[in-house]
Amino acid sequence: MSCGEPHETDCAEVLDHLYEFLDREMPDSDCTKFEVHFEECSPCLEKYGLEKAVKKLVKRCCGQDDVPADLRSKVMGRIDLIRSGEAVPEHEVSAGADLPGVAKE
Repeated sequence: MSCGEPHETDCAEVLDHLYEFLDREMPDSDCTKFEVHFEECSPCLEKYGLEKAVKKLVKRCCGQDDVPADLRSKVMGRIDLIRSGEAVPEHEVSAGADLPGVAKE
């Protein structure tokens, strides 16, 4: 996604690190760069608003549930694979139904 306009911080960088921004897991200087980008780029601001709303809804609906340690470990491992650009094997994607708390289709 891009608005087609040049920005100091590229749209792809902003979207790649959106959850880190939402969770305040980045340095203040990077947060400031993202805030400036959102002021300039309405498509990224819209995506930010949508993800913020989804995060708030998930917290409201699921925020009190304890997450089993093994599930958290598997999810974080999968996130690390995706962030590193490695492909997640197909059998692992469909194996999600075997995780506790995940309904089988």
